[in-house]
This record gives sequence, structure tokens and C-alpha cells, in this order.
Amino acid sequence: MPTALIVQGGWQGHQPAEVAEIFARILRTEGFAVRVADTLEAYSEAGLAGVDLIVPLWTMGKLSKEQGAALCAAVRERGVGLAGCHGGMCDAFREHTEYQFMTGGQWVAHPGEDRVTYTVRVRDLEHVITRGIEDFEVTSEQYYLHVDPAVRVLASTHFPTPGVEGPHVVNGSVEMPQVWTKGYGKGRVFYCALGHQASVFEIKEARELMRRELLWAAGILGT
Repeated sequence: MPTALIVQGGWQGHQPAEVAEIFARILRTEGFAVRVADTLEAYSEAGLAGVDLIVPLWTMGKLSKEQGAALCAAVRERGVGLAGCHGGMCDAFREHTEYQFMTGGQWVAHPGEDRVTYTVRVRDLEHVITRGIEDFEVTSEQYYLHVDPAVRVLASTHFPTPGVEGPHVVNGSVEMPQVWTKGYGKGRVFYCALGHQASVFEIKEARELMRRELLWAAGILGT
């Protein structure tokens, strides 16, 4: 039986406990043994022993040197999967550049706050995570990220969104990655920028993306 570790906490505005409950339910339905931790002490060598999938849901915060080393080594050297969403994965541990190197991106802005209606555009129609999923609309935070050019972009969103002002507008039109995969050593890494509130995963496309991403990162789904 595969084992998943969900680590939830940090800034509570992202409803980490509620999102953790949704992901834990998905994983248990798929046959995982799931452990949910509410402390960063879970990112120790002992805490990560026997884990096949790590799901980080901890916005901001700070890893100790030992926790950061153990977390990155589990993915890089043992091939543990890493899969998460929104600020719980890519607005975390802002001082830890190796963690950002591993995840593939870092949040820098969300113009319009959580009141933006935008379209998530599926770009990679061949990947097992996005195959058969159509473009869908979300009203939430629209993440502007600094992104590793090595990631495989599965879905994106268009900036600037009409009616949403900000200093980025003067730069013209860009497609911002919102869903991606990447490799980090032996490990599979997946990120989805959706998930500001747990209610986002009531959208069937968003929920199915997360279900598939969790299985993919754990090595259960192929490419």
C-alpha cells in the first residue's frame, strides 16, 4: 500500500486543514495510507521514512536546515513524489532557494486579490494528468509566478485579465503557467496554482486535476 504524508499549516487564510481533508479523502479512496501532520517536524529523516508521496500544504513558514535537507533529499535521492497546490507549495519557505528549485516556481503576486474570474487553459492535451480535461473558469486568486523554464507546462492562464489593474499591465500579454510537472533528481514534482480556498476543488476539473496529480507524482499514473 503506498503511503502519503500531507503536511498542513502555516498561514490559515488558505484553509490548509480543509484542503488537507479533501486530498486525504481522495488518496484514501485511491488506496493510500495517509498521514496528516500539522508540524514541520514531519520533514525530518525519520518523519519521511517509508513515504511514497509528500503533499505540502504550508504557506510561508521557515524550514530548519535539517528539515529542508531531508525534504529535498527524499525527492531527489529516494524518488519520493511531491505534489501540491497554490501557496501551500509555491508560496512556502521563501528563504529556501533549494526548495524553490525543487518545486519549479514561486508566487510573487495576485493582482485583483481573490475576486478575479479567469480561464485555466489546458495546453498539454497529451499528458495523462490533463488528457480529456477542457478549459475551465475560476473565480479566485490568479497567481503570477516566477517559473523555472525547465517545467512541463500543462495549463496556463492569461495576464493581464481585463479590468484588473497592476504594474504588470504595461508589459503586455503573457501566458502564465498554472499547472506543471518537472523532475527533481529521481522524484516527480507536480504543482497546481489553484487552491486559494478549499471550495475551488468543488470545480470538477480542478478536483480531477488534483486527483491525477497525486497519483502521477506517486508514480501510479504514467505520462
